[in-house]
Amino acid sequence: MRNDVNRRMVLAARPHGMVKDSDFRMEEAPIPVPAEGEVLIRNLYLSFDPTQRGWMEDRPSYLPPVQIGEPMRAGAVGQVIESKNPNFKPGEIVQGTFGWVDYLTTSGGGIMPLTKVPAGVPLTAPVSIFGITGLTAYFGMLDLGKPAAGEVVLVSGAAGATGSVAGQLAKLMGATVIGTAGGPDKTRWLRETAGFDHALDYREGNLTQRIKEIAPKGINVFFDNVGGEVLEAGLANLALRARVVLCGGISSYNATEPPPGPRNYMQIVIMRARVEGFIVLDYAPRFPEAVAALGKWIGEGKLITAEDVQEGLENAPATLRRLFEGRNLGKQILKIAETPLPRI
Repeated sequence: MRNDVNRRMVLAARPHGMVKDSDFRMEEAPIPVPAEGEVLIRNLYLSFDPTQRGWMEDRPSYLPPVQIGEPMRAGAVGQVIESKNPNFKPGEIVQGTFGWVDYLTTSGGGIMPLTKVPAGVPLTAPVSIFGITGLTAYFGMLDLGKPAAGEVVLVSGAAGATGSVAGQLAKLMGATVIGTAGGPDKTRWLRETAGFDHALDYREGNLTQRIKEIAPKGINVFFDNVGGEVLEAGLANLALRARVVLCGGISSYNATEPPPGPRNYMQIVIMRARVEGFIVLDYAPRFPEAVAALGKWIGEGKLITAEDVQEGLENAPATLRRLFEGRNLGKQILKIAETPLPRI
């Protein structure tokens, strides 16, 4: 990348169906100059998450939509290049919501406030296990799902960044864990590396029956990242007073028509299940708790993470598509620069 311009990948059009390269436009501008109280940051790594597809739609949501002509919003890790803020020094590694740009200036506020990344932490960790996806798994599974020893937990989209962590957390609580994913490589990774008890390839069909064969007494916790037919398969196998955690619905994020609701929703009534959706930003005051716990389990070798790292800001649209094409294993990340200053 050039060091004398600031590249900005902005939203050029509202997507219709699958995200396309033409939905974005690369612009070049001068590198911004920090005002008093601000820092200049050079982006290093960008986070890619299914929720970004929703941010591109012009509709009410938990965050305002990205506007046409604005850089695409994204969590990121960067390095402070210049500082007019006494709380930050050049060379420090920081994280926040920076967007698809090479450089930006900020005073430290925003959706995810600017925070320092401690020395010794891998550069990708703040957009991976310590980022939104890891935090989502932690609070969604432990606060809402509350798996207990001896229970059976089903996680859909289990080879993704959130699902893979959520399933491992359920294992740490003593549950038997079933994961669904697409393809033999992902299901093999879930069993052999992530330690899931069972992994089912949803592409093979007959998912409802295969879950029933593994868990004839039903599922106590269902952590759903997918929606659609996979959601219906999970609902068909609920145990009495099961907990269903609705984390996402990636199967319909690029649909051109609103998806139908689950046809077997009465299973929720019959099995007296509790269904709850959540947004991880609601837990912001407790983020340090989650980071400390996740870090401890990683240090003890009890939690495994996977990262899919692509390179080049120009490849941002294609990298986002990887999530919806099922091409990523674990956390999807884009590297856009090397650290230009000695790291503090």
